[in-house]
Amino acid sequence: MPEPLSTESAPAPHHIPLPRGFAGHVANVGIKDATDDFVVVAAEGSCAAAGVFTLSRFAGPSVVVSRENLEGRSAQAVVVISKNANVATGAEGLANAREIVAGVADTIGCAPTDVLIASTGVIGRQYPMDRVRAGLAALAWPFTVDAVTANDVATGIMTTDTVAKIASARVEGSDAVIVGVAKGVGMIEPNMATLITLMFTDAEIEQDALDVIFRSVIDRTFNCVSIDTDTSTSDTAIVLASGVAGPVQHAAFVAALFEVALSLTKQVARDGEGAEKLIEVLVDGARDHAQAKRVAKAIVNSPLVKTAVHGADPNWGRVAMAIGKCSDETDIDEAAVIIRFGPHECYPSQVDAAGLDALAAYLTGAEVQIHVSLGIDDGEATVWGCDLTDGYIRINADYTT
Repeated sequence: MPEPLSTESAPAPHHIPLPRGFAGHVANVGIKDATDDFVVVAAEGSCAAAGVFTLSRFAGPSVVVSRENLEGRSAQAVVVISKNANVATGAEGLANAREIVAGVADTIGCAPTDVLIASTGVIGRQYPMDRVRAGLAALAWPFTVDAVTANDVATGIMTTDTVAKIASARVEGSDAVIVGVAKGVGMIEPNMATLITLMFTDAEIEQDALDVIFRSVIDRTFNCVSIDTDTSTSDTAIVLASGVAGPVQHAAFVAALFEVALSLTKQVARDGEGAEKLIEVLVDGARDHAQAKRVAKAIVNSPLVKTAVHGADPNWGRVAMAIGKCSDETDIDEAAVIIRFGPHECYPSQVDAAGLDALAAYLTGAEVQIHVSLGIDDGEATVWGCDLTDGYIRINADYTT
């Protein structure tokens, strides 16, 4: 039986500094309102870097430019503009993204190819470049160390998020740390990345190793979260390693990076637009990990499952439906499947009236785990999502206004 859902992914209550070798600048340049919308985090020198991005055919200029600039697997800075995605903006939008990257590079004294960029917000609108240029002109390098914390960075990249998302972990056997921030509450069904997440570490790690490790961790965390089945045009996940703390053991680095990414993943799922409950779906006994993940995603993405969880309706048949619609998985045999909500087995055991009452009571909690065993082999996967509420509809019906 899996362990109960933990609450370790709750946002940090205290301010977390950026790792050694990094400093930040956070400001409001008037992209949409009076909240912070312009973030730059830069290192004192070149860093090992890795990133993964959306596979959307409408990928924005920020994704295009950052992909290009990460070909050498190194970078010195990242700039994020929130509340404007700069997507579907044509040649002008691409030129504006390149101008911003060049402006940051000019300020910190590096090549434009050493600056990454991410954007998030409304699609189809050009940046207000007069305001952005004023924001670039206000940059003064070097940034004051410790003046900007990870919490400031997390707040500066928010759009409809209700809380800033921050996590940190120490790399065992060293004094190196990994600090991560994320934003995202809607348009989330990752495909090789998710929303925007930035991770910074003072660990020294080889460029090629960092790339392999980062992709593996993202696949097991951010690529396993879904709010509404919609893949963003701007999904960006980036990690920069300053190396100031010296070399670390790869296994220890992987463990710490996974801890940070998993915490941020759960924070994103918990803060889904209009969400009131975190849903965790564990599928085991699958043919392999890929099959387990497909089935788990079918469950967590089902509007009927999500609304049943929201209403604390003990209708476990909706989970059976979601498994059943995976029609290409021909080795799934309903006679071998077990469905549980938390500790409550719903199928194949018959659920009597008392069992339905117990299940309904379980579903009133803030965190709900759905555990499905397929009885095929030893493949397993865990994914995270949230319930579907009328708040989600209201937020997205009114989004651009």
